[in-house]
Amino acid sequence: MEKLETNYRIPLFCTVTLLFWFSMYTCVPILAAYVEYLGASHQTAGFIVGMYGLSQMLLRIPVGVISDRFHKRKIFIIFGMLFSVLAGLGILVTQEVTWILILRALAGAAAATWVDFTILFASYFKKQETTKAMGTLSFYNSLGQMLGILLGGWFADRYGWESSFLIGAAVGMAGFIGALFLIEKVDRQAQKITFEGVLEVAKDRTLLTVSFLSILFQVLTFATVFGFTPVYAMSLGATKLDMGLLTFFSTFPTALAAWFGGRHLAGRLGETGTIVLGFIMSGLFTVMIPFTSSLELLMATQALAGFGRGFTSPVLMSLSIKHMDTGKRATAMGFYQAIYGLGMFGGPLIMGLAGDWLSLEAGFLMVGILGCVTSLLAYSMLKRAGRNAGASVSM
Repeated sequence: MEKLETNYRIPLFCTVTLLFWFSMYTCVPILAAYVEYLGASHQTAGFIVGMYGLSQMLLRIPVGVISDRFHKRKIFIIFGMLFSVLAGLGILVTQEVTWILILRALAGAAAATWVDFTILFASYFKKQETTKAMGTLSFYNSLGQMLGILLGGWFADRYGWESSFLIGAAVGMAGFIGALFLIEKVDRQAQKITFEGVLEVAKDRTLLTVSFLSILFQVLTFATVFGFTPVYAMSLGATKLDMGLLTFFSTFPTALAAWFGGRHLAGRLGETGTIVLGFIMSGLFTVMIPFTSSLELLMATQALAGFGRGFTSPVLMSLSIKHMDTGKRATAMGFYQAIYGLGMFGGPLIMGLAGDWLSLEAGFLMVGILGCVTSLLAYSMLKRAGRNAGASVSM
C-alpha cells in the first residue's frame, strides 16, 4: 500500500496543482473588461482585480504559520480548491459588483494556500532535491495558468462571459476531488514559519530591497497583462478570444524566459544586470502600448515585455533567500511571497485611478515609466545591498 501511494502521489499532486491554477486563471483575460461591461468604472475594475493580491498578502503568512502549528497541509489545499470553485460559481449567480469584489478576495484566499502546496510537495523529496521539486511544481503552476488563460478566453468568446467562470469552477471541482486523495506527509523537523521568525528576517536589508523591487514588478504585471491590457485591446477590436490570446502570448514568454533564459543570462550579465534588463524591457514595452494601432502589434510588444518579466522574476526570488542561513530560508520566502501581494493590489488600482482621472493611455505611460525608473533603482539598491550582505548580489 505504501509503495502504491509513493508511485501515484507525485503525479496526482502535479495534476491537482495544474487544475488549481487552471481554475484560478480562466477569468484573468476578461475580468477587468467584464466588470466594466457590468457598468463599473476603471477604478472599481482595478480595485476588484487588485483584491486578489491584497487578500493573498494578508493571509499568506497566517496560513503558513497555522498549518505549521497543526502540522497539516492537505486540509488547506482542499480548502484552497474549494474556494476557487466558490469564487467561480459565485460570479455565475450574481452581477453585483460588490459581490464580485468579495469573490475575488475569496480567490485570493485560495491562492494564499500556495504556501502549503509548495511545502507538502517538497516533503515528498529529499532535501538535496528541493530545487528539483520546486522547478517541477513551478512548471505545472505555469502550465495550468497558461491553459486556463487560453481556454478561458476561448469559452468566453464562444459561449459568453459567464462560461469562463463556469469552466474555471468545473476544473476546480475536479481538482478538489483529486485533492481529497493527496498524501499528507509531516516533517516535524522541517523549518517552521512563525510570526517571530518573520519579524526577524524582515530586518534583513537585502530581503527588504528585493521585496520592494518585487512589489514594483507586480505593479507592472498586474496593471497590464493581468489587468488592463485586455481592456485596451478591446478598443482595437479584440474579441474575448483575442483577449485570452493576448494574455497567453504575454505570459508564455515569461515562463520561457524563466525556464531557459534567466539562469544563463544571470551568469553572463550578473543578477543585478539581469534584473535591470528585465525592468527596462517590461517598462519600455508598456510605454509602447498607447502607440500600438493593431492587435497584432500589441501582442508582439507584450510578448517582448513578457520576456523581461521572465528574466526578472526568478532572479528576484533567488535573491530573497540566497544569502540567508538555511534555517531562515523558508521564513524569508514566506515574507517575500506575502509582501509582493501589495504590488498585485496596487498595480490594478493605480491603473484604474489613472484610467478614470486621465486615460488608460496615460496610465500605461505612467506604469511603463515606473518600470524604467525601477531599473535605475534596482541597480543602485542592489549594489548597496550587495555590499552590506558581503557581495552576495552579483553585478
